This record gives sequence, C-alpha cells and structure tokens, in this order.
Amino acid sequence: MLEQLLEFAVNHWILTSLWIALAILLMKTEGARGGLALSPQQVTQKINNEDAKVIDIRAKDEFNKGHLPNATNIPARDVQKRLGELEPFKDQPVILICKTGTTAGATGAILAKEGFSKLFKLRGGILEWQNSNLPLVKK
Repeated sequence: MLEQLLEFAVNHWILTSLWIALAILLMKTEGARGGLALSPQQVTQKINNEDAKVIDIRAKDEFNKGHLPNATNIPARDVQKRLGELEPFKDQPVILICKTGTTAGATGAILAKEGFSKLFKLRGGILEWQNSNLPLVKK
C-alpha cells in the first residue's frame, strides 16, 4: 500500500504538490481562526502582565471540575446569547479555554466577527494546562 502511494506521488508530483500546499494552507488558516494559540506559559504572562480576561467555553460541569483562576464560564453554545457579558472586554486580551484547544477557534471566530480585537486561545486546552502542572480552581 505504501509503495503504491509513493509511486502515485512520484508519478503525479504536480497533483501531490498541490495537495500538500492546500493542506498547509488549511492548517495555517484553521490555526489562526479565532485567535493566536498561546502556550500555558504565554497565557500566564498575558493574564499577569496585560490583565487578560479568561473565558472557559467548556460545559459547566467540566468547568466545575477544574478551571483557571478567575476564569469566567460561558459554554460555547451560549456565547452568542451572552455577548453582552463579554462586551466590556472587547478591547482587552481575551483568552479562550476549551478542553483540548480544538474548539476555541470557532468561538473566537464568532467573537472576532463581533469586533473583539485581541483574541487568544490556550494551545492544547485545559489538558495542556494540567500537563504543565499549573493551578486549577475546583468548585
């Protein structure tokens, strides 16, 4: 199977190059959607040095099991309905937190359309935060 794939790639190098370019473009576009991804250390710096607002978009029960200190829980499905709560933070850094870092981008895209100018997301989500042995608050 691998031999056939390699043979196809060699024999159709233009098509292969096009697919690779499209994949890179898709990853770059999706990666930037909804804000720049920050490491847990960069998130800590944004919170401490720039008074970043942390919005945890996980479900309430997941949020209660452990979240960043001073985080506000607005589940992703409720963001559109609760935009008024976020309005005061339109011009300050907003960091979106999800479970794995994969769904924060969609919420960030919604906020970007609403005029939020400093959007970020935690790369790797709350799982990466935990893996870095950083503090969590439990309710």
